[in-house]
Amino acid sequence: MENLETRLNEVARIAVRLEQETGCPAHLLIAQWAIESKWGEKPVGHANYFGVKRAARHTKWCTVSTREVVSGKSVIENLEFADYDSLADSCRDYAWLITQGAPYRAAWARYQADRDLRTLIVTVAGTYATDPNYARLCTTISGQANVEHVIAGALQEEPTNAALVSPPQTDPTQKGAEIVTSRP
Repeated sequence: MENLETRLNEVARIAVRLEQETGCPAHLLIAQWAIESKWGEKPVGHANYFGVKRAARHTKWCTVSTREVVSGKSVIENLEFADYDSLADSCRDYAWLITQGAPYRAAWARYQADRDLRTLIVTVAGTYATDPNYARLCTTISGQANVEHVIAGALQEEPTNAALVSPPQTDPTQKGAEIVTSRP
């Protein structure tokens, strides 16, 4: 099994490329990847690193028991999740969902105008996850030193991307977080 550093570097390279192509912030992609897949260790089904539920656009899927928060209570539900051929395919679909998907259009339009990553994270998290702590955790992870480091490294590998990936507006006082996931 790959170690955390290898997984994090791989997703950072993909995230930086996707930010260039779609505008989806690498920090957001990496933070949700970390939460939803336990830092790339446990995707849902086959290569679903973001806990993306099945939609009409998905040709492959699986049913998985997962923890959701419903009316303030933690419950286990059997839900259908998308399956992907690779980490890159999972990341690309996630970036599409955030930048083009109907549930996130208003949040994305606001981000396009103000480039406020924290507001984007909080707004996306309110729809994306049922866990009431999800936004806080996602915001914390997006600003962690290890995330900043791998994004900087990915930008150095692809210097033409450096000017296209704008640094997020985050709280520099945030420190690391205990990683908790709402997915199996």
